[in-house]
Amino acid sequence: MNLGTTRWREGGAAVLAVLALIGFGCATGRGKSDAEAEKKARSHYDLGLEHLRNDNHALAIRELTSALEIDPEFEQAHYVIAEAYRRRQLPADAETHLRQALELNPKHQSARFNLAALYLQTGRYEEAIPHAKQLAEEPTFPTPWRALTNLGWAQFKLGRYGEARESLETAVEYRPTYWPALLNLGILEAEEGRRLEALARFQRVLELKPGDFALAETNYRMAEIYTALGNRTRAFEHLSASVEQGADSEWGKKSAEYLKLLQ
Repeated sequence: MNLGTTRWREGGAAVLAVLALIGFGCATGRGKSDAEAEKKARSHYDLGLEHLRNDNHALAIRELTSALEIDPEFEQAHYVIAEAYRRRQLPADAETHLRQALELNPKHQSARFNLAALYLQTGRYEEAIPHAKQLAEEPTFPTPWRALTNLGWAQFKLGRYGEARESLETAVEYRPTYWPALLNLGILEAEEGRRLEALARFQRVLELKPGDFALAETNYRMAEIYTALGNRTRAFEHLSASVEQGADSEWGKKSAEYLKLLQ
């Protein structure tokens, strides 16, 4: 089950890997002698998880907090409440609980992945790198291309373009249809002045038909390149597509403003 479908956006940043959130069956990773307390903690956890599934973040936090008051070592409750705080755009609280989940279980890969993504989303690129790199190198991590994409984006934002290219191209080798890695590669190509290569990457993203927000961003970035190449017609086409796809999104608004300049 994947509940992590909302995420913060950094202005001009590529789409980050979607955060994973899985409801495990065990109420507490350590077992408790008090069966009644364990039952109560599990009941609050189950209610909190259900509220989160229904996007009732405040209620989710209340129930999960109750579970943790009963059992502070309830590893999965820390993980799930972190997601609730992230969705409420409270990154400090989300970080605290992700760190606690990892202290209780350093092998909690989803918590590590989410922590790396949280650092990316809040501009803490150096702190994201070791977590993303560890996951990318772990043989048991099921989706290394996602960790590599986050790693590559952190390296790109720090100006380590060679390392970023290696990470992102490796991600594409693992999963040729993983559009976030392709989008990030296109941004990298454009930054390095390789406009035709960037257009090819972006065109591939369009062909993969990601969500409207990603389509709007990709079209906007293609329009920027076509404008630089002196092809106002193609730029106009991509900006118009971005406005249509992005509606009231950041990229749709930017495209609408750009269109006014071209007209």
